[in-house]
Amino acid sequence: MEKFLKLNLKPEWDEIEKVRNKSGVFLKSHGFSEDHIHALTMVISELMENAVKYGAFAKGNEPISLTIDVNKKTVIVEVQNPVDAGEISHLKKLDETIQWIRGYQDPFEAYIVKLKEVATKPLQDRESGLGLVRISYEGQSILDFYVSDENVLSVSAVYNY
Repeated sequence: MEKFLKLNLKPEWDEIEKVRNKSGVFLKSHGFSEDHIHALTMVISELMENAVKYGAFAKGNEPISLTIDVNKKTVIVEVQNPVDAGEISHLKKLDETIQWIRGYQDPFEAYIVKLKEVATKPLQDRESGLGLVRISYEGQSILDFYVSDENVLSVSAVYNY
């Protein structure tokens, strides 16, 4: 049984449902329960949505890369996409959001705060940050990211089971 699932995908919305299906089959083959599969496919979907929304696909042929790594006690989901080196504000917002989530003792607290914020304020732009909070709380995952020298953003979610 393969420990990894690695997919290279077009930066298109239609790819997200395909990824959910392939990921679900892969996770089921590893004996995960429906609850674990649901949580992990939500994490994968949210990370993929962010890659499609915020990636820099100037040449049109750069893929989004998804890796799912199943270990004894963890599943690591990593999504990689190119970013525009000049668009530092998105990366700064990503860092601030992840640090904000980590500032809470329990991700549920961040989730409630973000839900209230989204429900009571009109969105200034298309970034609510709710997806990242969902990954932390509903997906029970720890988020991290880095940007390579080649301007590829790697966002990972570590799920302990």
